[in-house]
Amino acid sequence: MEFFCYHRDRPGSVALRYELLEEHWSYMDRYAAELIARGPTFAGDDETPTGSVHIVDLPDPVAARAFAFDEPGYQAGAYRDVLLRRWRNMLGRTMWEFPGGRTGGDRFLVLGLGPEKDTDLAVPPDQDELIAYGPLLSDDGTTWLGTAALVRAPGPDAARAVLAPDQYAGIEVHEWEFGGRR
Repeated sequence: MEFFCYHRDRPGSVALRYELLEEHWSYMDRYAAELIARGPTFAGDDETPTGSVHIVDLPDPVAARAFAFDEPGYQAGAYRDVLLRRWRNMLGRTMWEFPGGRTGGDRFLVLGLGPEKDTDLAVPPDQDELIAYGPLLSDDGTTWLGTAALVRAPGPDAARAVLAPDQYAGIEVHEWEFGGRR
């Protein structure tokens, strides 16, 4: 089962995040084979971390909750909340298989939340800039609750355009970059 996990930083936790960086990476190293995508989000041009995205393939919801809530930053209070949802990998690949590579261009997390209506989710026709793409689902995997995408785009407006605005109550766009050890 695939899960989307977004730890949102608690205000004022940047120093704590940096202090725990090696512990965080070591924790994620234990899940290297299960990770589909990972990386931090940032606020604007100042490169202040605002969160941490992980898309992971785990056996069940219990394992996903353990993954999300045993993470060292969460345990230490670095995050204000965690969005954890079932997810489906519509591209069938990991971020490391993204043809555009690890560097070059701006990258974004795009979250379409609170659908106004149920919809048939289709991958946008131009997939060249999609790093990861899939629906956010209810715990039992049957109800569509939104969409999460990682995308390379020239700016936040272009990234936002990956999702049709009339299908969501709101769309969030966050600067994002490939995570993990370099």
